[in-house]
Amino acid sequence: MKGLISLCYRKVIDASSQKAWDKFVFDDTHLEFFMRAQYFDPNSRYKTLQELLDHVPNAEQIHGMVSTAAIGYLRQLNDIIPDIANTHGKLCLPFKRFRFEIVQSNIQNKAEHKIAIYFYSDPLTWIDTVGDHLLVAYGDHRTALANGADIETDLIALQPFLSISSLQKSL
Repeated sequence: MKGLISLCYRKVIDASSQKAWDKFVFDDTHLEFFMRAQYFDPNSRYKTLQELLDHVPNAEQIHGMVSTAAIGYLRQLNDIIPDIANTHGKLCLPFKRFRFEIVQSNIQNKAEHKIAIYFYSDPLTWIDTVGDHLLVAYGDHRTALANGADIETDLIALQPFLSISSLQKSL
């Protein structure tokens, strides 16, 4: 047994995203960016996120402000991280925490809009690594494993944008 971990999945959404959920999030966050950019720059001197960040005091707040446009869509996920499935093809990773980031955006060119949502899994007991898969149990089962109890496990493939975000090693 390796320890207690949390996984982080970085979901990138841009103009090339194909899933309906992604497209809704893309459209609504771009519209919200457009409106918030006008709030920070009423004279419309700056067109891109980077220009706002470089020239407008407190513009870094725009990330949090724009994230409100995604909240309803995040609730639709029912606390399950999208895109990450177990070996049976079932979405399986529960989450409670996320972080929203505007990677880039432009009020005049929607195609340049790109966001990232970081999903942080609930704690998992990392039992072992099998090939390119993590063998995990949902929740903290270190004591049960140490006592020889049977526990339900799952295999989750390592893949791009999925990483271990925290580790508490077993002693």
